[in-house]
Amino acid sequence: MIYKGLADWPKSFGDYAELRFQENTASRLSMLNGDLIANVKGGQSGFSVRTFKDGVWGFASSPRPGSLELDKSVIEETGKKAAENARFLASKKPAGILLKSRLPSRPGISNKSFVSQKPRKSQRELIEFLRSLDSYCQKHYKGLSSRTISLSCLDMEKTLATSDGADAYSFTPRTILMVSFTVEEKGEPIDLYEVYGGLGQFEDVFAEPEHIFSKLDILADNLARKSKGVYPKAGIHDVILDSDLAGILAHEAIGHTVEADLVMGGSVAAHAMDRDVASPLVSLVDFAHTAMGESCPVPVWTDDEGVEAADAVIIDKGIMKSWLHNKESAAHFGMLPTGNARAYSFQDEPLIRMRNTAILPGSSKLEDMIAGIDKGYYFLRSSNGQADSTSEFMFGIVLGFEIKGGKIGDALRDTTISGVAFDMLKTVSAVSDDMSWSNGGMCGKKQSIPVGMGGPAIRCKLNVGGRN
Repeated sequence: MIYKGLADWPKSFGDYAELRFQENTASRLSMLNGDLIANVKGGQSGFSVRTFKDGVWGFASSPRPGSLELDKSVIEETGKKAAENARFLASKKPAGILLKSRLPSRPGISNKSFVSQKPRKSQRELIEFLRSLDSYCQKHYKGLSSRTISLSCLDMEKTLATSDGADAYSFTPRTILMVSFTVEEKGEPIDLYEVYGGLGQFEDVFAEPEHIFSKLDILADNLARKSKGVYPKAGIHDVILDSDLAGILAHEAIGHTVEADLVMGGSVAAHAMDRDVASPLVSLVDFAHTAMGESCPVPVWTDDEGVEAADAVIIDKGIMKSWLHNKESAAHFGMLPTGNARAYSFQDEPLIRMRNTAILPGSSKLEDMIAGIDKGYYFLRSSNGQADSTSEFMFGIVLGFEIKGGKIGDALRDTTISGVAFDMLKTVSAVSDDMSWSNGGMCGKKQSIPVGMGGPAIRCKLNVGGRN
């Protein structure tokens, strides 16, 4: 629901305060070999108040009681608790480490909703949608030993007001379909998955099941090729990372190092501002809400501190130009906040988080990039990955192909890639002129939250795990 009249409340809680109402509604359906194994739907809603006093934050939250009159008393009580928490924490901190700078202010005023205007599907209709997909798989892919089809829907609705003038409402839904196939090859299970969907409620993201059949055909064909695939040779190779992997790399190995709280903790980006960190072909942006004229997977117009969200150009033609900030880190570094403070639920304090992180498209054609490699690999899909504050990373690869003589060769079995991102980026020799988003990303930095990742394909040198 949209809450009216919240704008005046934060001013009653102290020098600076934020009031947020948030309701998350989530559902998940999952089928395994035609059997429905998960049918879950639920939600949570409530208020949170955060105040800033003497250099420290006070935070308190409360579930929504269910009626407007009770809401008013709960808001007032929650605000009092947040102010008390701030006073208590300030009394326990040594005076020397209190933040003396005034919090920067760029209040966001926005009202953005992606609620569907179409008639909503019932849970039964969603189940029938999955059954149609499963029946198609069962009929056309006889060699599968198992098949899993899952549908996840998340609606995040927020109303936010701050004492410095922010007034924002957003309804941001995401609908994700995940399909996973497994075959047996010489007694060994070989699997592959794909994710479809993105921004919007189910009715706006998916139409008839038949529209997905051709995509399932591609997944089944790639799995068949993978089951007959080879293992790559271990070592440093010329590789092409398709957009999905380039996006994960941008998020995990680069984006986290430039989150200002991690910069203050000593990440590799702490001493990299205005320095060469990548090839001049590489520009990297954390988009707020719009990229190349279209809505990003996770659009943010006003962040959860009430800051007007702006694009953050992290790397510009190989030079590091920006970190990602909330109000406190911006005050610490004497910079402007970038609108990167985000919270998953009403119970969570906003943290510095990415929104939609992507390398910008270049000028090369993917086919020319492939043709330029005599012996190497083309990697398309990752299973998992990890990176640390040095930008060192390791990702699992579940879909890839050999490149031989400038042409795509045999499919690959599962492997890994690893390296140091800021070293690897300096080896980038081509960036494709197209771009796509990976719409199902979740980031687990203390709170699991939706993120967008994407970009073009990039050609570089990487360490590849394999068998010699």
